[in-house]
Amino acid sequence: MAPMPTTQEQLNAFTEAVAQQLGTHCRTAELTGYGLGIGRLIVDGDGRALRMCQPNERRPDRLKIYAALPDESRLTAPHIGVTARSARHVAREITRHLYPQHAEAMQHAAELAARQAQEESSRRAVAQTVTAALPGARVNEQHRYTEILWERTRHPSGQLSPAQTDSVCATVGPSGEWMKVEATGAPDSVIRMLAAFTQSPRE
Repeated sequence: MAPMPTTQEQLNAFTEAVAQQLGTHCRTAELTGYGLGIGRLIVDGDGRALRMCQPNERRPDRLKIYAALPDESRLTAPHIGVTARSARHVAREITRHLYPQHAEAMQHAAELAARQAQEESSRRAVAQTVTAALPGARVNEQHRYTEILWERTRHPSGQLSPAQTDSVCATVGPSGEWMKVEATGAPDSVIRMLAAFTQSPRE
């Protein structure tokens, strides 16, 4: 039974021993941004990163090991709980259980990234067509949708007539397959737009 890693220095040494047992050109480094306890980072020759953490000082024998993903805002990082009985035992649990989970999660992450890239490309094409029809429009990119804002201020003849503002807010959905439009302005302007919409040929 290895001594329990109760301090950062002891965890650093234990993590180094685990990295040597993994035998994949691993190196260890400081783990930043972890606030639940103490932790250390392992990075192997293929660029895979593991976060070895001890979240509870009352249970120094219990470790949590997380396999890092490129974007953990969309997918939960795979992890395992393991007893720090020895560096060899921990390395074996990583190889048997965490690495397969990591490979599966990375495949899923790649599929999501490809899907998102395709969605963004389709949405961008629709947004470009909309902005071409609305010169001077402002484009706001949001998560999985695009908002396009256009305004025009008209000054009717006559000094006492207030200025009138026509506006269009168009929202393009995730993959450019749908679009929502809100129009505000003088009735004649909006009515002409609606009339043109109803006369458009439909597939």
